Amino acid sequence: MPIERDQTPAPGSRRPGGRTARTRAAVRDAVLTGLAEHGYPALTVEYVAEHSGVHKTTLYRRWGSLEGLVADALDLAGEDTWTPPDTGSLDGDLRALAHEVVDSFADPAAAAGPTAFVGAAFQSERAAGALRAFYAERFTRCEAVVERALARGEAPEGTDPGAVVRAVSAPLFLRLFVTREPLDGATADQSARAALAAVRAGAFVAPPTPGQEHADGT
Repeated sequence: MPIERDQTPAPGSRRPGGRTARTRAAVRDAVLTGLAEHGYPALTVEYVAEHSGVHKTTLYRRWGSLEGLVADALDLAGEDTWTPPDTGSLDGDLRALAHEVVDSFADPAAAAGPTAFVGAAFQSERAAGALRAFYAERFTRCEAVVERALARGEAPEGTDPGAVVRAVSAPLFLRLFVTREPLDGATADQSARAALAAVRAGAFVAPPTPGQEHADGT
């Protein structure tokens, strides 16, 4: 579930593929580079203007503030065509998802931008909202993995797809952003195995509401 630079234009952008889309992409790349090099506290609109080739007055007119620039960079990152893996089994799909997280942060240079986005979210409410929206949308895409497993009978009825996909990545993000421990393929496999075992044990089946219990006669 990486945050990538090469994305499709935003729906509804003026002149898709034209100057407006190119400007937005150039600004996003400058924001990513600035976050990676300096972090959110040292990033300035002047830096983005210099590195994007877009005049500072244009940046303020279209994005309003540095927070707006950072939030839009995340919004644009979420407008890609990424889809979750489909290996034919829940085990394979969860492993593939876990390995994607590990692989996307394996290169320190490539990971610097996404890591800086997380840091920015602790210092800007608008950046935090954009980050939440980005990952909420990513996790929604990943729910297809669990929905397919339910259709194949690989997961108990009532399993919460969103809870499962978060359980796969949570231990990995803990290592990345809290404990700063290294990640490798074995860690990815362990995270996927733990999530799969929890699925099979029914840990992600939502308990019935009081109304449902009476309706079922239980």
